[in-house]
Amino acid sequence: MQDYHNLKLWKESLEFVKLVYRLVKMFPADEMYGLTSQLRRAAVSVMANVVEGRGKKTDKDFLKFLYISNGSLNECQCYFELAKELDYISEKQFDFIYKKSKEVGFLLYKLINSLSLQGQ
Repeated sequence: MQDYHNLKLWKESLEFVKLVYRLVKMFPADEMYGLTSQLRRAAVSVMANVVEGRGKKTDKDFLKFLYISNGSLNECQCYFELAKELDYISEKQFDFIYKKSKEVGFLLYKLINSLSLQGQ
């Protein structure tokens, strides 16, 4: 199994998850099993799929998990938009967390691109 701790993507995705957990604390209590839960699970999935993929034998397998991670990140971005529309978060909070998600997405893109080029 390969160590994931040295991946910048993992470090940034961990920070992203912590930010999401702090953000959803402000959501209404009746969203605990709705949007709050969905957003937490999607954010954790971003990080967890990086870790799970890193532990696979081949870069092809790792890529598969990175794509899943990217899908979870897109899911988070959709939930941020919904939270803003429902007035659960402010425009400023939305801009901040969305920017953070884009930073994680950029690192995902770079790693996916790098592994894809190696496989050619």
